Amino acid sequence: MIRVLLADDEVMIRAGVAAILATDPGIEVVAEAPDGVEAVALAQAHRPDVALLDIRMPRLDGLAAAAEIRRTVPATAVSMLTTFDEDEYVMRALAEGASGFMLKAADPRELVFGVRAVADGAAYLSPRIAHRVIAKMGAAGLTRRTPGLDRIAALTPREQEVLGLLGEGLSNHEIASRLFLTEGTVKGYVSAILTRLDLQNRVQAAILAYEAGLVHRS
Repeated sequence: MIRVLLADDEVMIRAGVAAILATDPGIEVVAEAPDGVEAVALAQAHRPDVALLDIRMPRLDGLAAAAEIRRTVPATAVSMLTTFDEDEYVMRALAEGASGFMLKAADPRELVFGVRAVADGAAYLSPRIAHRVIAKMGAAGLTRRTPGLDRIAALTPREQEVLGLLGEGLSNHEIASRLFLTEGTVKGYVSAILTRLDLQNRVQAAILAYEAGLVHRS
């Protein structure tokens, strides 16, 4: 069962999102918060698998709440669910450690799929913004400090292989199946990659994989 914390300052939005998630018997909304402060407190109390946060909330916005949840409850994956897809919001969310960025206007099936993907350890961006984010961060942010090939040279061949599969958007389970490893072993590789390369999340790892030539551009 995937346990979800839902935070949004609009009651009707929370009710609608909860109803959509309830269509999947494998997902349970365990707590709801009307603002960022309560979202952090509930995440610490319930330790959900996924925290689904709006960006614009009173007292503490979703971006700040995401950073605090990632700091204090690192096992909880964070995804933003918002009407705003401006580049500034997307970049800040990813910089704060969010693994997903979904839009409220998207197909309800995308919401369920995105929550499942993030819970499974994958990164998920709404298709509408995915290519834009990769292009922008790859060109202007993440890899400017050191060329991609130089950065991944610190990794073992197996870690580079895992990084390439992260770049393809595969979850831990899918990587394990592809490489004939246990899921726990893959999680260990992913953690080592993020730590060694000083990356905040799997989205940044995927971008670096593209920049280093580990993934063929479509």
